[in-house]
Amino acid sequence: MPTPPEPKRNATPPWLLKRADQVAVGGLVLAALVSMAAWWLRQGGWQGRLVEIDRQPQLEARFVVDLNRADWPELAQLPGIGRTLAQRIVASREEQGPFLDHDDLRRVRGIGPKTLEKMRPYLRPIPAAANVAGAP
Repeated sequence: MPTPPEPKRNATPPWLLKRADQVAVGGLVLAALVSMAAWWLRQGGWQGRLVEIDRQPQLEARFVVDLNRADWPELAQLPGIGRTLAQRIVASREEQGPFLDHDDLRRVRGIGPKTLEKMRPYLRPIPAAANVAGAP
């Protein structure tokens, strides 16, 4: 009895890419490598310089404090104000009521005109009482 013909064996297993797919993937990898090399050359990598990734200018975070809501740790971060003076500001606010403007800080012992001027850029504006909801 004749033996049945053996099935054709593929040179590559079925789970691998076909020859055309391998060529396409190879082309994409080559294009990516060429693009990376061009970027590296454009950034000055061939001159031995470091390649800077972050080219955006640095942003500045503005720290402002609301005098009538801040606790002493926040106030202590202001220039010219330490822990003791920050606690005095909070105590003054609790005893004598909220600050109506920045110049009211002068009622706190230890805050003079120079200290107030150092603090002023970091203080949130205090709205007029007539503009605050619920104010008389």
